[in-house]
Order: sequence, then structure tokens, then C-alpha cells
Amino acid sequence: MPPLCVQAVFRDCFVRWGLPARLRVDNGSPWGSSGDLPPDLSLWLWGLGLDVHWNRPSRPQENGVVERSQGTAKNWAEPSACTSVDELQQALDRMDRIQRERYPFEGELSRLQAWPALSHSGRPYTRRWERRAWNFGRVLDRLSAYAVTRRVDKNGRITFYNRSRYVGTIHCGRTVYVMLDPDAIEWVLADQEGHQVRRLAAKELTKSNIQNLTVARHAPGTRQKRRAAKLSCPN
Repeated sequence: MPPLCVQAVFRDCFVRWGLPARLRVDNGSPWGSSGDLPPDLSLWLWGLGLDVHWNRPSRPQENGVVERSQGTAKNWAEPSACTSVDELQQALDRMDRIQRERYPFEGELSRLQAWPALSHSGRPYTRRWERRAWNFGRVLDRLSAYAVTRRVDKNGRITFYNRSRYVGTIHCGRTVYVMLDPDAIEWVLADQEGHQVRRLAAKELTKSNIQNLTVARHAPGTRQKRRAAKLSCPN
């Protein structure tokens, strides 16, 4: 599922269930980057005031409840008996309601009856609220805690967020650390001894780019795909 569609689904879930305090996610696209700079989707979630917890790679047991829930949904909804994606979604929605609202969990109580407070987090969400409350400074502060390494290539360049940056041919073959100065909104590059070697304007870090999930540069032709994905995502 394209990140824009994931974002749209998140918004629908936030309207229905309220904003959570934290999201636990895997490291695969579009959730995480296995220790590298966080992807666009995570930056957007930070701006909403949510914490993002990444499971360690290849550790599905760290999210065992969700893994088990997905298995139960598959068994109950019987995807092989569905003739279309829409029919499968309807079956999943129906089985989810039964599992949550009708299936006995503690004696005669369903999960919803046992924990009625889980029907909503108590933190209401609307798109209007997001436009007012989304915080760019929060994203910069969280991102400034990262320091990732890059090896300078033979042309004196490094790449992050799918963007090539010039460091200097004098540094070819050397490893540099990439960090963000949140006040100047600049990338700070330092050598392994901690000496600063270059500062670069972080022009891609704008409120608009983060909210539209376009911080990372996309390959040629991706713009049309993103537009098509946006049109096909739920509103």
C-alpha cells in the first residue's frame, strides 16, 4: 500500500478511535528504515504528537498481539472465498465487529464490554484539528536526535532521503555522520573524530513536504504514481 494510502487509513482510524499516544510499527516500508533516518510517514506522525516505536528487525514476537490478530482475521474472513478486494474488506470488517463486540471474552462479556474505554482514546481527531495542531518544530526536535553514517563516494557525494549531497572530494572514501541542527534547519556533517566538515541547508524539511510525504525524493515517474495512489486512497 502506498504511503499516501496508509496516511489516509490512519486518518480514518484516528477519527473512529481517537489519537493514540504511541504507534508500534515494523521496520519495513513505509514504517521504518532499520536504524537510518525515519521515513516521511513517521515524520508526519511526530508532527501529530505521536510517539513511534519501531520493533527490532526480524522480531515479529515483539508485536505478537497484532500478528495473532491478523492470523485470526485471515481464518475468520476466509480470503480464498472472496471474489474481490471489496468483498474481502467487507468480510474483514464484519469479522472484526464480531470479534470485538459479540464474541465472548470474559464469561458473557465481549472485549468491548470488558474494556469500554478502548472504544475511543479520549483524544478526538479531525482534519481541521490537524491543520491547526500539527507541529513542525516537534518534528525537527525529534529528528535532531539522530546521527547516521554515510560513506563519501568517489565524486565526494553522499545520499540520504534519496537526495545526493556534495561533501567534497577531499573526503572521498571517508565515513561521515549526518545530523540535523533544528534551529538552523541544516544538516551537519562531521567526521569520525567529531569535527564538522560541512553544513547543508535541509531544504527538503518543510511543513508541506512532511505533511505530503515528499521529504524523500522519488524516482522519475513516481509523481504520476503518487497522484494515482492519492486519487485511489480513501478520503
